[in-house]
Amino acid sequence: MNDVHKSRELASGPDGSLYDPGARSSLRALARDDTTLALEAAAAVRSAAQAVDRLRSHGAGGRGLSAGALDLLARLNTAPDEGLSIGELARAAGVTSRNVTGLVDTLERDHLVRRVPDRHDRRSVRARITPAGRAWLEAFREPAQRAMTALFQGFDEAELAQLRHLCLRLVENQRRIEQHLGAARPQGDPPQPTT
Repeated sequence: MNDVHKSRELASGPDGSLYDPGARSSLRALARDDTTLALEAAAAVRSAAQAVDRLRSHGAGGRGLSAGALDLLARLNTAPDEGLSIGELARAAGVTSRNVTGLVDTLERDHLVRRVPDRHDRRSVRARITPAGRAWLEAFREPAQRAMTALFQGFDEAELAQLRHLCLRLVENQRRIEQHLGAARPQGDPPQPTT
């Protein structure tokens, strides 16, 4: 599925909407009744996200920050002076605390973030952006804006708002499904594969 949209040629359907003939052909093996639209849409969202991440990574100037690390750095940039706990960062980013710990390790190694003791809980630490982290974000801002302007060339404000809205509806649906699956499974039972 990673290479579904590697074909170079896109086509237009009767309604003028773009589709990838190679992806459609590949996804027919997964579809019931030759209905590939939802699968094609999911593949297109993934390809678009990868395109954004590639440009964002390019704008990182070879510093090697992953999208997740960049997201945490941006969140810490707008955090209160005492920073955020690992748990707060995990909840905000929608990932596990273990994932955030690894990302903070990377950012701390690059001197972009620093762990500081939590003033209210001696057992806890908080992550706080450093002056070097703020400077890195400032240097990243201009190339990132140029890259996103180029990527979304030809989109008007209404289209960008609609794209944002549709992507966030996908996020809402995914959260609702996760909640449903979590509530349907007894505590401590591992997730079961679906058929």
